Amino acid sequence: MSDQSKLRHVVLFQFKDGTPVERVNEIEDAFRALPAKIDGIQDFEWGTDVSVEGKADGFTHCFFVTFGSEADRDAYLPHPDHTAFGALLRPHLEKVLVVDYWQRR
Repeated sequence: MSDQSKLRHVVLFQFKDGTPVERVNEIEDAFRALPAKIDGIQDFEWGTDVSVEGKADGFTHCFFVTFGSEADRDAYLPHPDHTAFGALLRPHLEKVLVVDYWQRR
């Protein structure tokens, strides 16, 4: 990819039924804290589903992480702070969907 392309890492979560809102808030906070802990993250945004189409298939949360290179993404995946986040999330996760792509304009 060109030097100006960004590697996008899109993550969607569906939480298990009965997951307390306090736990979901804790997971949101933990994911939002990762950019300050992992140098390779260039940008980060997130939100919850507000679609009126009814096609979210149970996914409620979308996290959008931007990297400048595959090396940055590859360092993020096993990073201890990302691993700790996964341990917090895993007991409450029903489904996850991850898509990585190179930005095109």
